[in-house]
Formats: sequence, structure tokens, C-alpha cells
Amino acid sequence: MSVKCPFPYLMTVFLLMGSVLIACSQNEEEELAMSDEPHLFEMRNLVAWCIIPYDNQNRTPQQRAEMLTDLGFSRMAYDWRDEHLPHFPEEIRTLQSHDIDLTAAWLWIDQRATDGLLPEHDKIFDAIEEADVSTNIWVGMHENFYEGLNEQQKVEKVAGMIREVRRRALVSGSSISLYNHGGWMGEPENQVRIIEATGFDDIGIVFNFHHGHDQIDRFEDALNIMMPYLVAVNLNGMEKGGAHILDIGQGDYETDMIATLLDSDYTGHIGIIGHTEGEDVRDVLQRNLEGLQQVLSDLGEPGVL
Repeated sequence: MSVKCPFPYLMTVFLLMGSVLIACSQNEEEELAMSDEPHLFEMRNLVAWCIIPYDNQNRTPQQRAEMLTDLGFSRMAYDWRDEHLPHFPEEIRTLQSHDIDLTAAWLWIDQRATDGLLPEHDKIFDAIEEADVSTNIWVGMHENFYEGLNEQQKVEKVAGMIREVRRRALVSGSSISLYNHGGWMGEPENQVRIIEATGFDDIGIVFNFHHGHDQIDRFEDALNIMMPYLVAVNLNGMEKGGAHILDIGQGDYETDMIATLLDSDYTGHIGIIGHTEGEDVRDVLQRNLEGLQQVLSDLGEPGVL
């Protein structure tokens, strides 16, 4: 009695299984590429930030848009000094012509704004409204706006100003977020208290690594506090007692902090900053992108940029 060898049949089964697995893998990659929800560190989710006042090339809006496109960015957050504001309408038009999203615009509040919005604030809002665009307003605040007040008075005064900024932002369909810039308002617990005091649940939080050195040792706890409101996280190299601004990957703590972000439920934008003095901002952005890629590779997250 002879028995046929099952080897050819087994080989056929294995080949079929392999084909199915390859097809599934390819489908998963295609679905990821077509997904409306980008990977946290995918280029289309990265926002170029702090790139106008810190550029020693003093690029025009057109040159800046070309630079961003060349680097692969499709999002920019607008920061400025007084001399840049007259060009903001042109900046918006140029970004639109290059399919770059105006993801955010910065607004700075100090003691001069005690009685309400200032002329520079109006210029920001006027430009956004006239261009018929909406964005997220990142509201930073100087400590002199609330100095000398007790805790409750600080909450009430800041919440009052935030309500006014929100009212104006809504004219263009824009939203607002609290931007940590150090001091009392930079503490996550205080930001949440301010938001709750406004009476509105549509206000976000932007967390900056480079203004968050006090949060290094408790970043996971701080992240959990901010999570219901968090819309953007701007990265930086992080070390204690050293340089305030470092390229991503050059510090001692940002890798662990980025790992914490990856392990969390955070799905907002990621900011790549060009915040150095006297450099071509293109070089700074490029170094930070390369540093982020190395950090992600070290964490087993290669190829997402």
C-alpha cells in the first residue's frame, strides 16, 4: 500500500496563506495612507512653529511657503512681531496658494490688555475674518497681566479675558487654546481652572516642551490633566538646568516624553519649532525633523515622517 506525500499540498496551503497575509498587509498600509486620521508623527500632522521672528533670512511669505513645501510641511502656526502684522493678510493668501493650512495664530496678552483687546489683536482677527478662514488662536499671557492677585482673582481675571478672546474668535468660526508660556498660567492645573471658570467647554490647551521644563518629572500626570483639552504639543530637546531651546534628540528627557505621548490617547497636532536666534530657520526645522525621526526610530516607530 502506497501513501502519497502531502508535501505539494502543504506547500500550496502555505503559499496561499502567505499571499493572503501579504495582501492584508498591503491593504492595511493603503488604508493607513488613505486614513483621515494621520499617525501622530506623520508629516501631515506636523505644524511648523516659531519660524517668522527667528529666521535670520527674513523670508517673505512667498519664500516661507516655498521653504515649508520643500521640507514637506502642510501646516503652519503664525507667530509674529509688530513689524510682521501688516503682512499677515498676504501670509494667509500665500499659504492658501501653496495648500498650507493656517493651523493656528498666536495672540499675546499682557498688562496693556487689562481693558480689552489691543490694536495688534484686532489686526490678527481682522485679517482672519477678511480672508474668510478659521483657525485656532493660541493665547499666551505675560505674568504682569495677573500679578499681585490672589489665586481666585487670577482665575477670574484671566477667564474674563479668555471669554473676550473667544467671543472675537467666533466671528470667523475660529477656536482658542491656552498656550503655556511659563508662570502661573503655564501650570496645567491652573489652565483647567481657567477653562472651567469661563463656562465654555470648547477651549483647548497647547503644551510647549520648551516652556514646560517644570513638568519634566511629572509629564505623564500633567498630560492626563490636560488630555481632555489638549490640541497641540510643540516639541523641543529637554534637559534640566541647561539650554532652554535644544534640537529634538539632543536632550535627556524628550525621548521618554515622546514615548509617553505615543502611549497616551493624544491625537492632536505636533509642533516642530524653529525657535533659535540668528539662524536660518530652514536649518533648524530640518535638524528637528531629523532628530524626531531618530527618536521615533529608537522607540521602534520608524518611517512615520
